[in-house]
Amino acid sequence: MAGSGQKNRRNVGAPIIWALAAALAWLAPALDQAAFAQNRPNAGNAVDSKSSQRAEISARAARIESLPQGARLVFDLTGPAPATAHPVANPPRIIVDLPETAFRMDARAGQNTKDKLIKSFRYGLFAPGRSRVVIDLAGPARIVKAESQPAENGARLVVELAPTDAAGFAAAAAEYARAVAAEPQKPAAAAPPEPTDKPVVVIDPGHGGVDMGATSRTGVLEKNVVFDFARTLQEKIEAGGRMRVVLTRTQDVFLPLNERVRIARANNASLFLSVHADTLAEPHVEGATVYTVSAKASDAEAAHIAEKENLADQAAGLESKAEAEEVGDILFELTRRETSAYSRQFSQSLIAFWKEAGSLNKNPRRAAGFVVLKAFDVPSVLLELGYLSSERDLSRLTSPEWRDHAAQKTAEAIDAFFNARGREARVPPAAPISAARPQ
Repeated sequence: MAGSGQKNRRNVGAPIIWALAAALAWLAPALDQAAFAQNRPNAGNAVDSKSSQRAEISARAARIESLPQGARLVFDLTGPAPATAHPVANPPRIIVDLPETAFRMDARAGQNTKDKLIKSFRYGLFAPGRSRVVIDLAGPARIVKAESQPAENGARLVVELAPTDAAGFAAAAAEYARAVAAEPQKPAAAAPPEPTDKPVVVIDPGHGGVDMGATSRTGVLEKNVVFDFARTLQEKIEAGGRMRVVLTRTQDVFLPLNERVRIARANNASLFLSVHADTLAEPHVEGATVYTVSAKASDAEAAHIAEKENLADQAAGLESKAEAEEVGDILFELTRRETSAYSRQFSQSLIAFWKEAGSLNKNPRRAAGFVVLKAFDVPSVLLELGYLSSERDLSRLTSPEWRDHAAQKTAEAIDAFFNARGREARVPPAAPISAARPQ
């Protein structure tokens, strides 16, 4: 009887399994499309933290091995990672692309190397599913090999370089640039911005991924400091319920400067705030600084900071390209002037509230030609939280308590800015922004 019962259950179960299999096969295309729609980056968040799976490959250590004729850069990996390498000119670099890899090592590992050919190197997420290593060269070099090799406890990524002449390097870099230019450009998958009757504030945590930004002497990275601040600020603003916040990036990934501007415009942003924390050669300089865009820098230090920030794309191995200017008709000029006035108005509000945070620079209001602030129709400001080169600023920037207080004052400054704009900014009446974080 037991055997007969089992036989009957198998006979009944088989058609059910076949029916389920057929249904899944019929639904598979729809499920794939739904999964893609859910995971693709939208116009608001250029890269969503859900858009890529956790990297299966990790890099545990890196080292440079000097050779009689050249140098070898080696990464110890947990598994094989096929790689491609190419030379890039101005300045001379070698870029190495590989599958998404978690670099679990000291970020200072590639700084200030003593090799005669490799000046420094950096690494990080370049795009969802794709990591990049950028090697800064002390002189022209040719790629001998760039490959993944089996090792005792995983694999090794080996990039071997040898010196070459300037003409040969320039020719190889030009050939790669032509190949990139010939590739069809695929527009980034982007959903339309979410409809809202609230003003949209776009917060832009500077740098990210392979573009590490500034680094303190103790290894604190700018890209991490500003990301933590941006997330805290987002919580403060959204707790008030009056505005919608969009982050340009929601994970540690590279994002080109012009893409950050595009995100603000695509979301019809009423305000764009880029957040940074630089370093200076003078360790005594400290405090927050607020920048607006200007063709002529307000001072030499502002010009120097803008020049460094505008090279962020180069830090990730991209060639700098000048963006075409908007058509200068009278409506464009009027919009740009109005936008510039609102940008200055918000900078004043931000400085006023940051006085209560107790950490303003002696010259807190400045201007320079930052690429990321050049949206002609979106009021845009860059907030330099402080300097990682200052011991006092570094102590503040790494303090959760200070971050919470400073983010609160920034949220209040944003609230005051929209209150001043009143009806035009479409802010519904509500209680002041609470210092308490949402539960």
